[in-house]
Amino acid sequence: MSQHRRFADLPPVSGGWHEGDPAAHRRFADLGPLRLENGRTLPAVRLAYETWGRLDEGATNAVLVLHALTGDAHVTGEGGPGVPGQATPGWWGEIVGPGRIIDTTTHFVVAANVLGGCQGSSGPSSLAPDGSAWGSRFPIVSTRDQVAAEVRLADLLGIERFSLVIGASMGGHRALEWAVGHPSRVERVAVVASGAQTTAEQAAWTHTQIRAIEMDPNWHGGDYHATSAGPAQGLALARQIAHATYRSPAELGARFGRLPQHEEDVLRGGRLAVESYLDHHGDKLVRRFDAGSYWTLCHAMLSHDIGRDRGGVREALRHVTARTLVVAVDSDRLFLPSDVWQVAEGVQGAHYREIHSDHGHDGFLIEADRMSGILDEFLNHRIPARSSVFAD
Repeated sequence: MSQHRRFADLPPVSGGWHEGDPAAHRRFADLGPLRLENGRTLPAVRLAYETWGRLDEGATNAVLVLHALTGDAHVTGEGGPGVPGQATPGWWGEIVGPGRIIDTTTHFVVAANVLGGCQGSSGPSSLAPDGSAWGSRFPIVSTRDQVAAEVRLADLLGIERFSLVIGASMGGHRALEWAVGHPSRVERVAVVASGAQTTAEQAAWTHTQIRAIEMDPNWHGGDYHATSAGPAQGLALARQIAHATYRSPAELGARFGRLPQHEEDVLRGGRLAVESYLDHHGDKLVRRFDAGSYWTLCHAMLSHDIGRDRGGVREALRHVTARTLVVAVDSDRLFLPSDVWQVAEGVQGAHYREIHSDHGHDGFLIEADRMSGILDEFLNHRIPARSSVFAD
């Protein structure tokens, strides 16, 4: 690989990148076969991705943004009915964009849809070599496999070293894997509302979501893509389970309490407002996400352990050489601050911050001003050396 190939010089054919939907600015990279951590091989891996800004002459200004479970490569920009290929606006547009803390006028920002996803990357709904959907034949992929594909994308884009790799939740898993597994390629890393290994409680929540999908009669063992109806009810229920862990008990209590949904009577089979809220989020996901990808990504989260075959978590974290920021949300009940602190404690010189939020895990999305302030401290070297907690 030429270390500093410019984006415009990359080959526009199979084995390289090619254009996707021009309105959505989505591109696709064909990365060849990939041997997975479990010994299986994907014969042809494709990642969908988006970029913003331009790579400078020395290829020193690249930033990699890694999305959470049901996110995608559309980090910033418009979305909706008027934008073909993008059902929703960018999920972190208050953090990434022109004039934002991750400024697309000065940085070359890259975001890829994760391996196993459903927004153009190889996954259960994508086509296998025989021309039909992979379905149940799509193999279990791990965090390391997902990062291995992202490393190949970086190679293709001519990026030898990222100025910053940042990810939250499941994206934080991958950010940490980048820093541990590929230390020479990461100058700075930010791990947000995430952890070094999936805890038993996180695994329990993830298991129930997997089972909700599997128990849908339209699941068909994962081979439903050619049928008239997919496992929509199972996927919606999985999302409801997940969403309850993304918000805090205090917020749910303050917003909904015991209020009924409109005039519905619980004693006559009606719903509480909080039930309607979860129903809405379940139905919303079904319209934009594939159940097979949700199942696959949940399994990737189950297998997440930065210390596997590396002598354990503490030993693995010693491999991190990047300047490191670790951010927790104080009301997060999915990634407890104590679990997030484990990362900061294990990385020499890491900076640890807490965002005060009533919103729970989703605080990293909702508290954009606080998140921007913490990143400003970190990226512009205003953060005190080895200070521990930032809360307001």
